[in-house]
Amino acid sequence: MAVQNHVDALDDTALIARDLIRFDTTNFGNGRSNGETDAAEYVAAHLTRLGLEAEMFESEPGRVSVVARVEGADRGKPALVVHGHTDVVPAQPDNWSVDPFGGEIKDGMLWGRGAVDMKNMDAMMLTALDDILGAGKQPSRDLVIAFFADEEAGGVLGSHYLVQNHPQLFAGATEAISEVGGYSITLNGSRAYLLQTGEKSLVWVKLVAHGTAAHGSQVMRDNAVTKLAEAVATIGRREWPIRLTNTTSELLSELARILDV
Repeated sequence: MAVQNHVDALDDTALIARDLIRFDTTNFGNGRSNGETDAAEYVAAHLTRLGLEAEMFESEPGRVSVVARVEGADRGKPALVVHGHTDVVPAQPDNWSVDPFGGEIKDGMLWGRGAVDMKNMDAMMLTALDDILGAGKQPSRDLVIAFFADEEAGGVLGSHYLVQNHPQLFAGATEAISEVGGYSITLNGSRAYLLQTGEKSLVWVKLVAHGTAAHGSQVMRDNAVTKLAEAVATIGRREWPIRLTNTTSELLSELARILDV
């Protein structure tokens, strides 16, 4: 029976993810979006069915986030934020073998924009809550369940908006869990669970070039823009040194062991 319940839960997760994929919540950036309203209403309805008070927050027309709090057994413990997002990056249908917003189940897999980033985890969050609350269980501490808008374009109209305008939603929270962090893969008959321990960073560089000012009708070889373009191209061609961190070395070592190489 336990196995059957587990299978049913997986089926429920896939079906919820499929439903969410079928909402075209494309975020084009720069404030242009199809909006998250339909997906937010779907998620809020599911949370309400679980007996939770789901609050919807609209930062701009159509840009809707959903937040609910699950009361923990020990209110003295810090709250944990578990969050997802309902927007997706654009999909070009010509580049797909299936409808990117069809939520098609094919070859034992669910296909569509958001199947990995991150309507899959949105669905997992809902079914995990269903499992916990449906069994009459209570988490040891408060859970803040959030489904944000606008994550794919920086979160200004989603998480940033809520933190700035409704900070009480996250009162007492000290940690948060969200998407990715690693994928499980099958290698040589073994299951490997890849865990992310860091994030690629960046460095901002300001380039200044000087040229000779002249009228646009004149050809001027001493052009500041050309110098900047050449500088950027030089940076792009540079072979930067590679340094293996301890984490990467350990990963390669374990993969070599699994693959027997």
